[in-house]
Amino acid sequence: MDGAISQYKKIAIFRALQLGDLLCAMPAIKNLRMAYPGAELVFIGLPSARKLIERYPELFDRFIDFSGYPGLPEIPFDAKSFSRFCKSLASEAFDMILQMQGNGTIVNEMLRACSGGSTIAGFSVSATEMAENSLLMPYPNWGHESLRHIALMKHLGIAITTTAMFFPLHQTDFENLDALAIGNGYICMHCGSRGSWRQWPPAFFAKLADYCTRQALRIVLTGTSEELEIINQVAALMDEKPIILAGKTDLGMVGALLKRSNGLISNCTGISHIAAALRVKSVVISMDGEPERWGPIDTTRHKTIDWTKTPDYALVEQAVKQLLFHEEDHQKRLISFE
Repeated sequence: MDGAISQYKKIAIFRALQLGDLLCAMPAIKNLRMAYPGAELVFIGLPSARKLIERYPELFDRFIDFSGYPGLPEIPFDAKSFSRFCKSLASEAFDMILQMQGNGTIVNEMLRACSGGSTIAGFSVSATEMAENSLLMPYPNWGHESLRHIALMKHLGIAITTTAMFFPLHQTDFENLDALAIGNGYICMHCGSRGSWRQWPPAFFAKLADYCTRQALRIVLTGTSEELEIINQVAALMDEKPIILAGKTDLGMVGALLKRSNGLISNCTGISHIAAALRVKSVVISMDGEPERWGPIDTTRHKTIDWTKTPDYALVEQAVKQLLFHEEDHQKRLISFE
């Protein structure tokens, strides 16, 4: 580790993105924390990320809400809120702000203007920036998202002891789930996502759900309240009535639900990353053409179908058969179902 860097006592991480993006960054951040066990580590992100960050008290000491900035679509920009954010950020006097948002074309300039002179580290696509600041590295526009951030830690001279994603679960998560009386013997199915272009057609989800129910497993449809429209479309097309938990679970309950499930079938979205972090078997349909970046790395426990290249329902059903239904377990379920 660089001698100057090793003296940092107050470090901020900027990553104002969504659930899956944050989970993919956690392995790198864990290595960062192990390199700086006594430093104050502060996460700067979207207000909606606070609950997730609070699940990692061993990594983060504090959380700061990000108020938005022009060119960053995740949150509406408000000039007054941003001015307050800048003043607050400058007053923090961080030794280092780690830019883990993306390639730096927008964020690096913003952080330099608002940080009050803090050292900026992270990604860049500017040769001039990198020549002036050795803590910036070329953005690796390749490979899995989690490994891109591992590469950043290596660039900073931080030893890598883990690359595995992880998602903490607590006893209260299972107790809250128990209150819903779901029981066992089910497949989680997540048919929504933040962008409609990333959603597999409802008719295919329904057809696959019917296949799973014929194998003696119930279907639990997960999602947010905002995703109820597509969830209800899927439910209406199914032969058997599913359990709909959209809007009824918090983040921890979703994790507990997955942990007790027989597997997950979903679009490539936040819940697929939770399943990967919990080592829950999953079949993921990638609609964005970037399965190598966002699909689970472990291909023995997870199967990702790139729908942009192979839009074939039969391939998805075959993946479910091979991954989620073992013959011995399948026969046990059929006997109990009868």
